[in-house]
Amino acid sequence: MQLRFLGKETVSGGSPTLYDIDEDQYIVQGYKVTDPDVLAQLDIPDHETVIAIPKKLMSHLPKDEPHGALDG
Repeated sequence: MQLRFLGKETVSGGSPTLYDIDEDQYIVQGYKVTDPDVLAQLDIPDHETVIAIPKKLMSHLPKDEPHGALDG
């Protein structure tokens, strides 16, 4: 699989980043959520993890997909 860089929001202590991996998925690099109160509110399967990202990072999402406009 080939990652395609979409954008980065540099913040002190890290750089949350957004990538396109294929027509159905994005990969998001962010901050590991460790707050027990937050984690207690979630049902996270063993094969998944939770990260936090700045809302500003979402501005890097493409407005249109290669195969046409996004629904919604």
